[in-house]
Amino acid sequence: MDRLLDGYRRFRENDWPERRALFELLSEAGQRPRTLVIACSDSRVDPQMIFDAGPGELFVVRNVANLVPPYQPDAAYHGTSAALEFAVKALEVEDVVVMGHAQCGGLQALLNGVPDSVPDFVGTWIHIADRARERALKCESVEERQDVCEHEAIKVSIDNLMTFPWVRERVEAGRLRLQGCRFGIASGVLERLQPDGTFAAVA
Repeated sequence: MDRLLDGYRRFRENDWPERRALFELLSEAGQRPRTLVIACSDSRVDPQMIFDAGPGELFVVRNVANLVPPYQPDAAYHGTSAALEFAVKALEVEDVVVMGHAQCGGLQALLNGVPDSVPDFVGTWIHIADRARERALKCESVEERQDVCEHEAIKVSIDNLMTFPWVRERVEAGRLRLQGCRFGIASGVLERLQPDGTFAAVA
């Protein structure tokens, strides 16, 4: 905690004076982000840093393996779906970006088995991406399986986004765009999902 407080003090001394007017405006006018980013909770992957975005630009929800569950309105707790609903219906974002990354531990657990230390929730959650696992297991090498699973899980989440009726309605009306990206931690390269289902590095 001491390191966090030291960071806060640096923020107050260095960044706050320059950004105070922006924060005051955001406080008065409220947030109007144009983009929802669904990213992994991995501490190495910060969407705001990667996209060089400032306060108020991105509405971000992070979870294990950047997964979107299918539409399932029931009495259970749905944190990612709630954030999606708020971003799309209340904030009226124009883009939803599912951002995966290399070396994803959640998808590694999907491929190789969930560690005994996390028995309560992780296993059930990552099975959202079972379809990605099935495709990845057709690969021969361990490295290729991980790579394929990370790319395919992004596609699974985008397919699941389309099961939400108010997402599908806006996409079909041209009011909402669904995007897929994958960030290479070691390389710094961002890949973007193309219309043909392949990924290409952003120039």
